Amino acid sequence: MTVVRWGIVGCGDVTEVKSGPGFQKADGSELVAVMRRNRVKAEDYARRHGVPRVHTTADALIDDPGVDAVYIATPPSSHRALALRVAAAGKPCLVEKPMARSHSECVEMIDAFQQRGVPLWVAYYRRALLRFLKVRELLREGAIGRVTAVHLDVSDVLQPATALGWRVDPNVAGAGLFFDLASHCFDLVEFLAGRIVAAAGVALNTGALYPAEDVTAAVFEIEGGIAGTGIWNFHADRKADSLRLTGSTGVIDTPVFADRDVVLTRSGREDVFAVRNPPHVHQPLIQTIVDELRGLGRCESTGDSGARASWVLDQCVKGAARKGAFGSF
Repeated sequence: MTVVRWGIVGCGDVTEVKSGPGFQKADGSELVAVMRRNRVKAEDYARRHGVPRVHTTADALIDDPGVDAVYIATPPSSHRALALRVAAAGKPCLVEKPMARSHSECVEMIDAFQQRGVPLWVAYYRRALLRFLKVRELLREGAIGRVTAVHLDVSDVLQPATALGWRVDPNVAGAGLFFDLASHCFDLVEFLAGRIVAAAGVALNTGALYPAEDVTAAVFEIEGGIAGTGIWNFHADRKADSLRLTGSTGVIDTPVFADRDVVLTRSGREDVFAVRNPPHVHQPLIQTIVDELRGLGRCESTGDSGARASWVLDQCVKGAARKGAFGSF
């Protein structure tokens, strides 16, 4: 392809700034069609973003002969069905994260695209951000020696279900905010430190404001003998956002979600790397996908890697599911 023509299924909030403009601004890429069931909202989005065509059904957008590749930007409960539809059409697909509500759904999606011989990617865009490329560079240079431990802390004050919407409805999201946010965390751990080969967790509902978990703790093992721990506490007195990689000769601290500095500490000295996010955080990842489709590169956020993140999520909450903590989940 000389130019990849994209269509978006579900032009909601995530596509306004984070992703949508990236399809227009990436080299060799165009956003040519969007789909939303509400035609008025679809036309409004298209007008504001310079998109020539709108559709009100996913089938119509997927079958649009002017669309080369499809971005699925809907809640997780629809990812599997929509992805299978895109695979049946023989078109490349980028699906939002988490990839699906469960690892088993992810496997179905991967199999469908493999059978058609077309690529599937997942929107774990942190793999292409300069901040995390810098962290990976430091690790590969041996800046903290042998990595021995990883710790994640993502916390916030308790919010009602009305403020969080589908993200705390297990029937739609797969679980609660843990799936929405920890999915990024686990994918990032793999990108930086290596594959997670074992995981377990405790998922609790402590606030009773919605059916999903609001506090989850995880322990996991990363290939090569690295210990991992994490806490996702959405019933806390404060906000927290940190990833710490500890090595034999130093420590690297970075936020996962905030646009803050990377700090390397070794021998009592701090080195600060002020690496800022681009205006459209999905754009670097989109560029790697477009480059791959044009034969110019490769995107590292694949269906396989996305499924591995979902496998870890499943391991962390399956005890809570057995106890019925998620109601109908």
